[in-house]
Amino acid sequence: MQHRTPLFTPVLIVGCVIIIASFAVRSAFGVFQIPIAEEFGWLRAEFSLAIAIQNLAWGIGQPLFGALAEKIGDRKAIILGALIYALGLVLSAYSVTPIEHQLYAWLVGFGIAGTGFGVILAVVGRAASDENRSMSLAIVSAAGSGGQIFGPPLAQWMLGFMPWQNIFLVFALSIILVLLLLPLMRAPQVATRSELEESMGEILVKAFRDPSYTFIFLGFFSCGYQLAFITAHFPAFIVELCGPIAPGGMLDTMGVSTTSALGAVALSLIGVANIGGTLLAGWLGKHYSKKYLLAAIYVGRTVASALFIMFPITPTSVILFSIVMGSLWLATIPLTSGLVAHIYGLRYMGTLYGIVFFSHQMGSFMGAWLGGRMYDVYGDYTLVWWIGVGVGAFSAIIHLPIRERRLEGLRVA
Repeated sequence: MQHRTPLFTPVLIVGCVIIIASFAVRSAFGVFQIPIAEEFGWLRAEFSLAIAIQNLAWGIGQPLFGALAEKIGDRKAIILGALIYALGLVLSAYSVTPIEHQLYAWLVGFGIAGTGFGVILAVVGRAASDENRSMSLAIVSAAGSGGQIFGPPLAQWMLGFMPWQNIFLVFALSIILVLLLLPLMRAPQVATRSELEESMGEILVKAFRDPSYTFIFLGFFSCGYQLAFITAHFPAFIVELCGPIAPGGMLDTMGVSTTSALGAVALSLIGVANIGGTLLAGWLGKHYSKKYLLAAIYVGRTVASALFIMFPITPTSVILFSIVMGSLWLATIPLTSGLVAHIYGLRYMGTLYGIVFFSHQMGSFMGAWLGGRMYDVYGDYTLVWWIGVGVGAFSAIIHLPIRERRLEGLRVA
């Protein structure tokens, strides 16, 4: 008889806290886009490239940290990731050239990999019962939005009374402090005997030969592209293209009187809406086909993005888009990770999902870097936005032929 565990366990709670801290810092980098460019007189592409490299390093580091966690233990891998993350932030705080920011972005990206979804989702997935796994993965994914809710507004608020360099140091300290909770994070091994007998090399070969794994890999690209572009450039996009905020209006009375403040609030709203959307996706993933849910999410993103850019940008449209996009923001995470676990098992979920996540981060690199590059060339973000619409439609289509069943050829107990 399978051991049933409660939904909320110490592993789940600590995992959520780590994700919140990691994503609060990560999601705030777009707020520094204009202040850093103005202080040093850089082109927009310079700091955009640093954010892009950060996302690429995150993608490269994700399968590495996933494999490392499976070899030396989850907690040791998380400690290493947090230390690298903090070091990258501290060194970035003292950087004064583009190449320094771009170099230390590698450390920040690897640090995010060690404290992000790949490692945390794997340990939470192993600790959860079959009945609770989909919802547990959704809760951890939604915790990423918890960080996004207060990360950008907190950074914007601190910019009012301290330089961005000091904010980076505060963020580094917060990453280190979450390590105090790690003793509570003990996940049992719940892999079946057949999964334990399967070597990492064997399961990787079988996954790489499976067309469904390729479809999952390719489909995750657009998710990273859209999320990274919006995280890195949406605040600046709003400052430059959004109509003025009406004096005495609802936003003004709430203290949001400038478009720069609206940009930070927009990222926060995306985070708020994403909590509900991700939890709903986790619940739906328990009852319905994950591949069709993923296709529907990408269709929704594509339509929302196309409509937003086709009409004049106003404070109202920014708020509406943030809510709609936010409800679809990280809803892909529990479904994609759950799909990997369902088809290929739990034993090497961290590594297999990490490789899929690399596609996500290649998209993130392109979204963050191309946004800055296209801005410098054309003076706006229109073209790079439409590219996001196109890759979103591609992802919706490529999820449809996935075979959503246990991979044939795996050993049976």
